[in-house]
Amino acid sequence: IRTPIFEETSLFARGIGEETDIVSKEMYTFIDRGGTSITLKPEMTASVVRAFIEHSLGASVSLNKLFYISPMFRQERPQAGRLRQFHQFGAEALGSESTLLDAEMIQLPYFIFKELGLKHISVKINSLGEPEGRDKYKNVLKEFLSDKVHLLSQDSKKRFETNILRIFDSKDERDIAIIKDAPKLIDYLDDKSRENFELVKKVLEDTGIPYEVDPQLVRGLDYYTQTTFEIVSSKVGSQSALCGGGRYDFLVEELGGKPTPGVGFAS
Repeated sequence: IRTPIFEETSLFARGIGEETDIVSKEMYTFIDRGGTSITLKPEMTASVVRAFIEHSLGASVSLNKLFYISPMFRQERPQAGRLRQFHQFGAEALGSESTLLDAEMIQLPYFIFKELGLKHISVKINSLGEPEGRDKYKNVLKEFLSDKVHLLSQDSKKRFETNILRIFDSKDERDIAIIKDAPKLIDYLDDKSRENFELVKKVLEDTGIPYEVDPQLVRGLDYYTQTTFEIVSSKVGSQSALCGGGRYDFLVEELGGKPTPGVGFAS
């Protein structure tokens, strides 16, 4: 699938989340001649879902498997491994709740990297569960941090009020030291989410993919539910993450489409 270089800004604000670093700090956003706010796309999933809805792709095929290679744009500080214009490849599967698809979306990039000859590759996985369980956990986390808020960075103080899970994304050493002892979201999963997560782990074990459970892996985007993952390597410089992704069962509905489960990755 190919989507435009830019989209209406509201797509990313709604899809990714206004309190994420991407939307709040990193997007290239402009007003066009018609007065519409447009943004150079910082990631692909929201664009794919917008096209999926607009062209009714779910009406003719129950399971859509799509891949892409596309330029992205983020106004980050340029450094080794991070450029303001960069290319990603990735895939999205829309239309199935099967947990086997979660595992497939980990297997696919893992074996691509192996074929490319990359060494020391491993997978970090976590489960964010369903929104109801996550809301309960947010209250537990807020209670844990309530007497430590004054020690958090300015960004994390704001996240404490607006989207507390984003604190796990912080790279500030003060925040990292505080949240390392925080309660684990994985301990608050409902039975269905726990079963799904165990199945993902079993498939990875059966296919010889090394992984570790990282309870603080929440990913930097608001649309994830259930499985989240990153593929990392210790041999690619300062930015160890090669790829990331997860399940997003409510994103299509949030962007105006019919309820459609989805899962994907980007590298």
